[in-house]
Amino acid sequence: MASLAKVHYRYQQTGNVKVFYREAGDPQAPTLLMLHGFAGSSFMFRDLISQLADRYHLIAPDLPAFGFTKAPERGDYAYTFSQLAETIGQFTEALDLDSYALMVHDYGAPVGWRLALAHPERVTAIISQNGNAYEEGLADAWAPIQAYWREPTPENRHALREFPTPASIKWQYLEGVAEKSQVSPDGYTLEGMQIVRPGNAEIQLDLLLDYASNVQMYPRFQRYFREHQPPFLAVWGKNDPFFLAAGAEAWKRDIPEAEVHFFDTGHFALETHCDEIQPVIRDFLDRHIR
Repeated sequence: MASLAKVHYRYQQTGNVKVFYREAGDPQAPTLLMLHGFAGSSFMFRDLISQLADRYHLIAPDLPAFGFTKAPERGDYAYTFSQLAETIGQFTEALDLDSYALMVHDYGAPVGWRLALAHPERVTAIISQNGNAYEEGLADAWAPIQAYWREPTPENRHALREFPTPASIKWQYLEGVAEKSQVSPDGYTLEGMQIVRPGNAEIQLDLLLDYASNVQMYPRFQRYFREHQPPFLAVWGKNDPFFLAAGAEAWKRDIPEAEVHFFDTGHFALETHCDEIQPVIRDFLDRHIR
């Protein structure tokens, strides 16, 4: 096993957002930009960062409204996926990241897809850990959210009040995991503490509403995959209550050489299967980026 590398914890001012990020590895080595999803932060990549840093340069920011990133209050910053992507795009430019592989999860996926659309020449490869780009990947758990998209009424918003809560976050970490005792409480406890910060629940409901914009852009994202054929790897928790295995298999339509691996776990596959997923990612990166 590769020796564990030191991880640095830094901030980068990006417009009116102070982006927190984790960094490890030689900056001259190929870069892997790691984008987390809901309800997570760069903390979800903590083990993987150390394990890959002997060969690669790892950068994992916290998105605005997540983790330790310091972002403006609701009303002073547009909490949309377009704006998140703009901020992370500016962050990559501030760090002079002009070439990188992407690893995305959940919300990090549509942020990453937008970065790829804006600068396809910068993306050397893509790894998706339960980060979706196909409608067949949306599970039944999206039904109340889709109702909110169709009719963004106060009533439909209120129906989602339990989504941005510590109890819901804990459920997301444990659902689909056979041995729930293998899931450390650190992750869901940390994210549960973040979600109860003043104003954060409303921001998360805003992002839930705006997720419809990602689904509307799925055809554009898929066209990018077809036209650019980036080396692609899916490492997927097959019991994810939000993103179905069919969403991972769908990449083979647009990228025939896509590599898809399933693991018997849930939405946060790295929490239980990092030791199994890490060598798959390492092998993929070793073959495709220099």
